[in-house]
Amino acid sequence: MAIDTKRLTAAGTALGMGLGGFVDGILFHQILQLHSMLSARLPQNVLINVKISMIWDGLFHAFTWIMTVVGLAMLWHAGKRNDVPWNGKLLWGGLLLGWGIFNLVEGLIDHNLLGIHHVVEQLGLSVYDYLFLGCGGALITAGILMIRRVKQEYRRK
Repeated sequence: MAIDTKRLTAAGTALGMGLGGFVDGILFHQILQLHSMLSARLPQNVLINVKISMIWDGLFHAFTWIMTVVGLAMLWHAGKRNDVPWNGKLLWGGLLLGWGIFNLVEGLIDHNLLGIHHVVEQLGLSVYDYLFLGCGGALITAGILMIRRVKQEYRRK
């Protein structure tokens, strides 16, 4: 029987995108309060702007929740198949890949292209935005390397 590594990788990637978004939203938006979804566009010293930003933060969290649920559903279906290896390294590789994709896409679109917020809002577009992108690239690279290593192990068997 052929081994199907794609299903577990895809589930991990979707989970990584959702969980990476939760880390971003919870850590940067809520705990550290470095920015909100529209903080570069709406001054956050006016209550109505804070409320509007809160709605957009809520939509952002709804997206990350949906991605997490999709990833869990994919993981559930992959786990019921006999041709899918239940391999922690493969799942972690997908998680890292997904988190990196989230950082790269969110950073490029929201920070650089649209400029609706920045990692440290009071600094505007700064080194922290580029570190966020670099972190995304590093996570993608680490995820891909883990996935490739596991696939090579299965090819040798």
